[in-house]
Amino acid sequence: MTAKETTPVKAGAVSVPYGHVIGNEKWRGSQIAQGLQGKIKLILEDGLGLVDFHLSNRSCILYISEADLVAGNGFKRRLVRFRNASSLHGIVIVEKTQISDQYFPAVQKFIVLELGMTLLPVANQGEASQLIIQLVHEQSKDHTSNPFLHKKCPQLVEASILRTVQQIPGVGKTKALLLLQQFVSIHQLCNASVQDLDLVVGQTIAQQIHAFFTQTK
Repeated sequence: MTAKETTPVKAGAVSVPYGHVIGNEKWRGSQIAQGLQGKIKLILEDGLGLVDFHLSNRSCILYISEADLVAGNGFKRRLVRFRNASSLHGIVIVEKTQISDQYFPAVQKFIVLELGMTLLPVANQGEASQLIIQLVHEQSKDHTSNPFLHKKCPQLVEASILRTVQQIPGVGKTKALLLLQQFVSIHQLCNASVQDLDLVVGQTIAQQIHAFFTQTK
């Protein structure tokens, strides 16, 4: 049995200070940690179990690297253990590279359709750090805050968000830009209804986007 299989899940909520991220100690010195510097406060701790980053007391990130995908099904066991034991909203960030691209369709089906978790593809850890910044800003922000301030956060990660949205089947650059004009964050896009998406890209693409992010009913 591997170390990951014996790692405690730590399914309970963690108290995350406003505007901070609590990360697993193993990420110290990583490209993700470096990318977060100066943007948000990263607190590294031991004992987070299977979770890589806690964004709030409600949601967390599990990171699947290119090496994890190539190594076999170990990452699947990790995700299943988390899903079965945790009440947190788990966001799975997956490295989609030239090497791991062949595995991605099966991974997407497993994470989104079988586990019902949110999947966000990235090209590398640098891009992942930008997504984490976006997610933290969205979760830290009061929904009643000034709408003009609300527009500032996505500008930090526009390129990363654009590439992520373009990974959705049927969505090219033009449709991705249209979507990001209407849904200014990954969170808004993930939670959009088919009806809301239909108004922007039409019913067929709307259904594909909804299926990409949500569990099939």
